[in-house]
Amino acid sequence: MSQSPWVHHRNASVADDIDFEIKGQELQFVEIELDPGESAVAEAGALVWKDAAVGMTTVFGDGSGGAEGGFMGKLLGAGKRLVTGESLFTTVFTHNGSGKARVAFASPTPGAILPLNLGELGGRLICQKDSFLAAARGVSIGIEFQRRMMTGLFGGEGFIMQKLEGDGWVFVQMGGTVVERELKPGEELHVDTGCLAAYTPGVDFDLVMAGGVKSVFFGGEGLFFARLRGPGKVWIQSLPFSRLAGRMLAAAGGTGQNRGEGSVLGGLGDLIGGNR
Repeated sequence: MSQSPWVHHRNASVADDIDFEIKGQELQFVEIELDPGESAVAEAGALVWKDAAVGMTTVFGDGSGGAEGGFMGKLLGAGKRLVTGESLFTTVFTHNGSGKARVAFASPTPGAILPLNLGELGGRLICQKDSFLAAARGVSIGIEFQRRMMTGLFGGEGFIMQKLEGDGWVFVQMGGTVVERELKPGEELHVDTGCLAAYTPGVDFDLVMAGGVKSVFFGGEGLFFARLRGPGKVWIQSLPFSRLAGRMLAAAGGTGQNRGEGSVLGGLGDLIGGNR
């Protein structure tokens, strides 16, 4: 069996560290190996298979707070998940036996599963909605609000993005091929607004005009690019699922492609954003 470039073996001195391997190319799944008592949490419906020794429990919210969080804490966590497009529930998978046991989760859309260690990223990651797939238990899922009006209107993700916090491994799903760029202080990168998948909190996210009038109306790139200014890391996806779905809809006789740029202006926003 060929080895995936995304393989990690746990460090026994680090809490909540897990063994995992991501398999496949365009339609990937992540296989997590658990020691006795270890747990992983996943999005509802993401399970592919599990060993019999792995028990599963559905919890309200993201399962990060435990019993001490109380009902209101769980309700708040579930509400945050609902706002970011996730289910109210997650499933916790715990190895209840001896030896090693495995559990596997798959992305519901074509693309890549990206493993990220939040402890190495300052404990926080900002990413597109619906990106969370699975994680070591203890990672919390929250809301990141866009503070700039124009960024919220035309930035591709609307006013709300997903915020993942913790110090363990998290697995996020992204469309197409994923590229990681590390920006130096003051370094800028211009990205199609639908292709911005995730970034670390130190990166400044704003918009910049895509070009002149001719480029805006006939270039097919919309009115704005996402302007990302370092320092920090940025992850770019080559094929947002909304773009793929738009092309499929157009091929099936729909009204055209959807580039994925978020807008509260309805059809006018689609026109300005390059969707129509």
